[in-house]
Amino acid sequence: MKKKTLSLLLTLLLCVALVGVLFLLQGSASDYLLRIARLCAINLVLALAMNLINGFTGIFSLGQAGFMAIGAYATALLTIPAAKKQMMFMIAPLVKPLDALTLPFGMALVIGGLMAAALAFLIGLPCLRLRGDYLAIATLGFSEIIRVIITNMQNVTNGAQGLKSIPANANIWWCYGVALVVIVFMGLFTTSSYGQALKSIREDEIAAESMGVGLFRHKMLAFVLSAFLAAVGGGLLASYNGTIGPDMFRVTQTYNVLMIVVMGGMGSISGSVVAAFIVTIGQEYLRVLDGPITIGAFHTDGVSGMRMVVFSVLLLVVIVFFRNGLFGTKEVTWTSIGRRLKSLSGRGKEGMQA
Repeated sequence: MKKKTLSLLLTLLLCVALVGVLFLLQGSASDYLLRIARLCAINLVLALAMNLINGFTGIFSLGQAGFMAIGAYATALLTIPAAKKQMMFMIAPLVKPLDALTLPFGMALVIGGLMAAALAFLIGLPCLRLRGDYLAIATLGFSEIIRVIITNMQNVTNGAQGLKSIPANANIWWCYGVALVVIVFMGLFTTSSYGQALKSIREDEIAAESMGVGLFRHKMLAFVLSAFLAAVGGGLLASYNGTIGPDMFRVTQTYNVLMIVVMGGMGSISGSVVAAFIVTIGQEYLRVLDGPITIGAFHTDGVSGMRMVVFSVLLLVVIVFFRNGLFGTKEVTWTSIGRRLKSLSGRGKEGMQA
């Protein structure tokens, strides 16, 4: 059997196994565990979106929170029923035709992604001509501008009051379905000629340009695609939470996603997948540190935010021992797994002979 055929068969079997696990979770897991599982998938989408621009292209962008906000608000406004919109917008009425427009969840996600991609194109025209820290500061500034505009657009976003009663469409099937599509897309895109061009830009812009790679064009492509995926993740997050507000999309939201990318490895899809689960589950279960703790005779009332301190220390430990993240730029493939199994079986045979 050819390697490609075998890899495709194993991938299909893995997808079937994933569907089986999701059925088991939906049927037997508590609502709390289901929420964590869904949040893992959403953070995975957001991490891959940032990894495309920061990891694979080598552009240090900090504007993800702004694009997430666009996707979240667009998805919410297009899925909230008209009657609830009228009750929600008390200070200023919602503009037409949004006041009576309700679309399917999938269509709303795509529209939110396209809106963010269009805005990313406009932002990229001036910003992508910058490099390094200047680019990071510029994208961070535009992200804050988006948040301030959202806060002041009372007749569109409901201002500082935010949006409530967002339909809970982001069930476990939507979250993992979108995550799987994004993983497949990233795998195909990063191994294509466009993906190889982005990697060459990351390694050496001058050498890439001398080989005929259009720097600005490829940077813009990565920036727009990253914004689209970030907006889709933001739309899922809005439906997951059920309520959103401008303060939800501050720069700390970008840093939370960046933490996943750095831990997994800048330029590794596999790393983002693994780190998304580690960070999400770790942050959730370390919440116990924020509340009262009693260990024998020792008692403390807890310190708010202590879980983030501990998690930051753990992240530093990972960075010290794995300078390029858990996976670096490596990927877990069926070929690499096969080689590893052959290596382990070879060592086992040598041990038995000895």
